[in-house]
Parts: sequence; structure tokens; C-alpha cells
Amino acid sequence: MFYKSEKDTIAAISTAVSESGIAIVRMSGEQAIEIADKVYRGKNNKRLVCQKTHTIHYGYIADAENVIDEVLVMIMRGPKSFTGEDTIEINCHGGVYVVNRVLETLIKNGARPAEPGEFTKRAFLNGRIDLSQAEAVIDVIQSENEYALQSSVNQLRGNIKNKISDIRAKILYHTAFIESALDDPEHISVDGYGEQLRVVILELVSVIQKLIDSASDGEVIKEGIQTVILGKPNVGKSSLLNALVGEDRAIVTDIAGTTRDVLQEHIRLKELSLNIMDTAGIRDTEDIIEKIGVDKAINSAKESDLIIYIIDSSVSLDGNDFDILQSLEDKKSIILLNKSDLGGKIQVDDVRIEYLERHTNFKEFNIPVIEISAKTGQGIDELEDAIRDMFYHGQLSFNTEIYITNMRHKNALIEANESLNKVMQSIDLGMPEDFYSIDLMDAYESLGSIIGESMGEDLVNEIFSKFCMGK
Repeated sequence: MFYKSEKDTIAAISTAVSESGIAIVRMSGEQAIEIADKVYRGKNNKRLVCQKTHTIHYGYIADAENVIDEVLVMIMRGPKSFTGEDTIEINCHGGVYVVNRVLETLIKNGARPAEPGEFTKRAFLNGRIDLSQAEAVIDVIQSENEYALQSSVNQLRGNIKNKISDIRAKILYHTAFIESALDDPEHISVDGYGEQLRVVILELVSVIQKLIDSASDGEVIKEGIQTVILGKPNVGKSSLLNALVGEDRAIVTDIAGTTRDVLQEHIRLKELSLNIMDTAGIRDTEDIIEKIGVDKAINSAKESDLIIYIIDSSVSLDGNDFDILQSLEDKKSIILLNKSDLGGKIQVDDVRIEYLERHTNFKEFNIPVIEISAKTGQGIDELEDAIRDMFYHGQLSFNTEIYITNMRHKNALIEANESLNKVMQSIDLGMPEDFYSIDLMDAYESLGSIIGESMGEDLVNEIFSKFCMGK
């Protein structure tokens, strides 16, 4: 049992615990270099405690007289390290046993096992990063597509921190002005100040609302697009899924109704992530099991972000197609004319005409219709372009744009905007200026929770508990 303190020297394996070429054991704290010096064996009796910061040293790690492994030891003295403390990183061979022996030796000589996320937590507590940057660390690790990675890296570099700090600075300036005026009314006048403040609040509300609105893109970037493949039996739904996944995950046969349940896969389509579901073919059926599958398909479509509707272009449309077409009007959808390599009976214009005839209240047909062949891969690139344009309105920019991908951040922004709108209400009602400062400070505190400047210890601990052990 270890008594845990923020002053302890902590150690953990920072790479995956599996057979690999190299593994890293990390140690951080006041005694990190001294503990490493106890177990390090270098040429000419080299002492790590005498070495300069940001240097690497070749040697061996030993437990008493027993040599464990040949290693490279990196020294990073605080505060110029990730945690802001003296830090040691031991690069050893990646065998599971040997890595654990190195860690055990460090613990035997004075370190304690790190808790999940404790290295990053120390970086936060020591002022090396703010809370939004700390959360970006785990987002980088968990990124599953190029967009998510770019967004997380920009957050790690401080784009959210900088934006929030700028907004808070403006709020604090006006709060301080109001408080000063209330304390010294003889020298500081607030005549007409409400209208001046209104202009500032309107600007801040607009900026914050833009960040809140970006969360819809942010959710798609981080979590992926909830996608359902719909169509009649045997039109090529499972073949499309297999083509996108790159391997045979769904059973493909010439027998209609083979797929009876919803099959889910997470795939990367170039820069995009799709949580894609292959569903039972939609048709009228007396088969109880198949009917359950059809019902699941319809319900999954209702809850999805995107419907990919596949039509077998080698046969004519029928009543089942007409029913599905009608269900697309309230959803983001893409229509695929599969088996185009066989020479189809259905063309793109046929689908447009059929849709418009059954949706007389629609002036335009805005659903993309793409000719594909799930067998040959024809049209897959066009499908990806259509999805990107539909959800990201073209190419995403990560140079100047900020995307809110964290629900905690979004909720804090919503709370801040509600407080600023209360300031507007107080101005409109001609309330005393001290009412303004109360709501301004509420907004200031809500925004502070994003970067970790105003939040409880329990929430901080909860956030870092979700990290992996060596980070």
C-alpha cells in the first residue's frame, strides 16, 4: 500500500505492454534522477545525477548485482519537462517481462506506481498546460481519423486556451471597471455605460455561439458519422460494407434476406470516420425473424446521421423502393446505384424523376445519386467526397477554425452565453450596474472551467482517471 502524494516520485510504463522492439518506462518527481542513478550502470562509473538536462545516456539497468537490460536513459530536469518536474525516460527492449522488471526495480528503489493520467495531471497542476490541452492529449491518442487528429493537435497547441483566455480577459476588464466605479463613483462615471457594455456583450455572445455551433462538426470529427446502409434484399449492402472495411465482414450470397440483424463496423474512409451499420433488406415479408431485422433497419435509420440507400441498378424500381425514397426526405442521404458495371436499367435521372413525383412539395432534389460498383470499387471516391461535403461543407480548415469536440466544453460555453444574455436583460431593464457584474462573473467562471481555472478537485480527478496509466 502506497501513501499517495503529489510530491511523490511516480513511475509507469508509457508504451503498450506487449512484445515490441522498444518500450519506455517513465519516471517523474523530485527523486527521479536520484532513483535512476541507483539502478543505472554506465561506462567509467558515470553518475546520472551529475549529467546535464536533456541528454541521453547509454548503459544498463540493474537490480542490485543482477543486470536487467541494456538501455538508453533520457534526463529532463524540471521545469523544462512535460510534467514540470525532473523526469527520466528509460528506453529498454520491449519484452513484457523485461519492461515490468525495470518498473519493479524503480519502485523498489523509491518510486511509486503512477495513477492513470498522473503525468499529464502534474503537467496541468504545475502550469505546463491548461485543462483543455490536457484533455487534448487523450484525444490525440484516441484519434481515429485525420480530421480528429488535426483538431486535437490544434487544441494541444492551445487554440481553445487562447480563445477562451481572450474572452475571459474582456469579461474581467468590464467587471473590474464596474466594481471600480461602484467603489469610487465620484471619479468614475457609469453614465451610458450600459449601452457601451451592450456592444461588447453582443460581440462576445456571437463569438461563443460560433464555438457552440462548431460542436456539431466537432462531434462528427471526433465520434464519427452514424451511418446506416438501407436497401432491398440482395442489392449489394453487405458487399458495400465489405468494400469499405476492406475485408469480408458481412456474409454475401445470392440468396435474398441473408442479413437478418444489424451489423456494425467502425471504418476510416480517408479523412472520415463512419460508424456504419449494414441492415436487413427492407421488404414485405412473412418471415418473423426477417421482419424483426427489417424493423431494426428502419429504427436504426431514424437515429442515424446519414442514410446510404442502395438501389440495384440492374432491375426496375418497385413499391419497396418507393417507400424507402419517401423516408429519405427528413434525413441526410446519399443514393447509390449499385452494379453499374453490369449495365443498368436505372439511370440517375430516373431516380430524380421518381423522387420528385412522390415529393411534390419539394422544389429541388438535393440528394446525391452516385453510380457505383461495390464489386470493383467504382464510385467509392465519389461517395467519400459527397459525405465530406455534406457534413463538413467542403474542406475543413484547422489553421484558424476551432472545433469544439468535448461535451464538457460545449456545456460550459452554453452556461457562459446564458449568463451574458442575463447581462443583456439587465441592461434592457435598466437595472443597477452591480447586477451586470454578478452575471459577468458567472460567465467568467463557466469559461474558466474549460481551461481548469475554476473547477473542483473531484472533477479534475475524474477527467484524468480516464487516461491510460503511463500518460
